[in-house]
Amino acid sequence: MSSSAPALTAKKVTDNNVEKFSIGSIPVPDDSTPLFIAGPCVIESRAMALQTAEELQRISRQEGVRFIFKGSYRKANRTSGSSFTGIGDTEALEVLAEIRQSYNMPVITDVHETSDVTLAARYVDVLQIPAFLCRQTGLLVAAGESGLAVNIKKGQFMAPEDMVLAAEKVVQTGNRRVMLTERGSSFGYHNLVVDFRGLAKMAESGYPVLYDATHSLQLPGAGQGVSGGERQYVMPLALAAVAAGVDGLFFEIHPDPSKALSDATTQVALADFGIMVKQLLHLYRCVHALHSL
Repeated sequence: MSSSAPALTAKKVTDNNVEKFSIGSIPVPDDSTPLFIAGPCVIESRAMALQTAEELQRISRQEGVRFIFKGSYRKANRTSGSSFTGIGDTEALEVLAEIRQSYNMPVITDVHETSDVTLAARYVDVLQIPAFLCRQTGLLVAAGESGLAVNIKKGQFMAPEDMVLAAEKVVQTGNRRVMLTERGSSFGYHNLVVDFRGLAKMAESGYPVLYDATHSLQLPGAGQGVSGGERQYVMPLALAAVAAGVDGLFFEIHPDPSKALSDATTQVALADFGIMVKQLLHLYRCVHALHSL
């Protein structure tokens, strides 16, 4: 008996029709390894950022993976006006440029206004559109016109299938190097939930899909003037995202999360990150082998 229902077979969320490009020498997507974006929430100091980059380089050599180093040069979206926002725009961007040069590692940072794009683009390889700003047409167009790759975080209020409209605002500039990142959906007040159906729905856009393993576990505004979080669930949900077939993973990591000046409850300890990468890489390759059956 024939049926018009789709076959319930395992397949990678983006299959073979995904937009392919490179960031530096890193292919996006890559069938042999997920794209890893990792680094501190915000550049707190040159020393902390370099310590983090040093460990990422060690993991890269040990596991045969490549990282894009992430770090906000300025945090514009804070729960409280008294929260730490950065060490200064130029100072932080120069740290990112130093990491790119010294460690041969592409770097990514957030932009919040169109005026940020021109400044940040001189120092980084990828521009990131924060989730709350994923509908801002002028910002998306300016990011696209920079010619750099653009990572768009899915808004906590956005339906995953609507993210193709955000991507198209970048693509209309002639820049097709776009990635979409899941980071959770609002679930009442002070809480987020991850609907893994959204990964497949975003993938239908034809752009690489990433999963933000740390921001997805925030408890927004639940920490008396700061966001809380549930770091204990980072690895289970990251493994689930890899099993679902994402093209890459995004992590915020810190040498000592308890002393982090932003997102202290969700950042992963630097010392724990290497084994996490090893496990995720192993699962990614198992999942890719399954998809080839």
